[in-house]
Amino acid sequence: MKGKMARVITYGCQQNENDSERIRGMLVEMGYTMTDENSLADVIIFNTCAVRDNAEKRVYGNIGALKAVKDKKPELLIGICGCMAQQQHVSDHIKKRFPYVDFVFGTHAISRFPQILHSAQMKRVFDTDECVSAEDKIYPHDRLSAVCATVSIMYGCDNFCSYCVVPYVRGRERSREVEDILNEVNGLAAQGYREITLLGQNVNSYSKLAFSELLNRVSETEGIERIRFISSHPKDITDELIDTIAKNPKVCNQLHLPFQSGSNKVLKDMNRGYTKERYTDIINRVRDKIPDITLTSDVIVGFPTETAGDFEDTLNLVKTLEFDMLFTFIYSKRKGTAAYDMKPLLSQSDIKSNFDRLLEVQNAISYKKNKALEGSIQRVLTEGVSKTNENMLTGRTEGGKIVNFGGEKALIGSFADVKITAAATWSLSGEIKKER
Repeated sequence: MKGKMARVITYGCQQNENDSERIRGMLVEMGYTMTDENSLADVIIFNTCAVRDNAEKRVYGNIGALKAVKDKKPELLIGICGCMAQQQHVSDHIKKRFPYVDFVFGTHAISRFPQILHSAQMKRVFDTDECVSAEDKIYPHDRLSAVCATVSIMYGCDNFCSYCVVPYVRGRERSREVEDILNEVNGLAAQGYREITLLGQNVNSYSKLAFSELLNRVSETEGIERIRFISSHPKDITDELIDTIAKNPKVCNQLHLPFQSGSNKVLKDMNRGYTKERYTDIINRVRDKIPDITLTSDVIVGFPTETAGDFEDTLNLVKTLEFDMLFTFIYSKRKGTAAYDMKPLLSQSDIKSNFDRLLEVQNAISYKKNKALEGSIQRVLTEGVSKTNENMLTGRTEGGKIVNFGGEKALIGSFADVKITAAATWSLSGEIKKER
């Protein structure tokens, strides 16, 4: 296998990023060297996302662009994995439209990847079988960061929101054993990692013990100084979790809590399991216990049953709750979901106009929140070199705010007290006051 090169291209969420780290880790263990150049690769894998239509279109376009590469290099192996691949209609479409794709495997087949790759050298392979248990084995990871790492604590989702394909492509909820999670975290600490993010479609549904207790158990790991988690579902937020964030110094003062709509009618149609009043009560309780917490959320604009009045309810909730950051999406219908055949009540032009209005309101709030931090001293974990300026370092505050500042690369992996000197909508700038 000496001299072989591989490329893994990732779309979508942090869970997909974690899966790609596992796939890259297996490739490295098999003797491959990773590359970012298609022309150099002997294996190219697309780890795909099925949550929105535009992500799928990008994947199809990029697969199509590889035909010329494959024509010049017939021995090149091209693979598709992830959430798109788990859908039978997508797998069938790839099989017919892209005959030069050598292997397809779903979200449940990552552990079988080495065998799949071996078989693909002799024939086309399509593996989208489901798994009913969590994978507890600690697989090799080729991680992009040497400072911050993600750890999956569970897979799948049982909520079946009417717009969401995740339960169909990730399966029902399966939780890893506590000891397997702790063993992985301990291994990362031994490698020098300082921050861990626990991953799950809904971490509050972790079933082996209360999620707040899992956070406390992870926090006992020597060397791990910060713990984050994503994502949470409002219907499962507990006072115990809020107390843990407030009292455990290693659990970051940050909460990502998707609300999706400010209309109770739309929330019911989405099958979200809560009202805007309950959601507001949760946010108020969180802020009462943790006044300096960073709050972020998700919202969908243009759900089929959304009216002009429903959107105004969403906009008013955003103005009232003032999130630090909002991840905004225009509704994308997904085959197999309950909302797939619903007809939209608003025109696409009205939906786009509403989306732009929401962005304008939220961007002003985000900037105001960041502006309030100017002059403050923030404890920043230095994660690497800034993506926009190679002469600057970048890191995050406890609340997850991105901070760019000057300093030596030797600071990467360590904490620094940074004075915030300027604010932008999505990031902060500062200067080091003291290294830690």
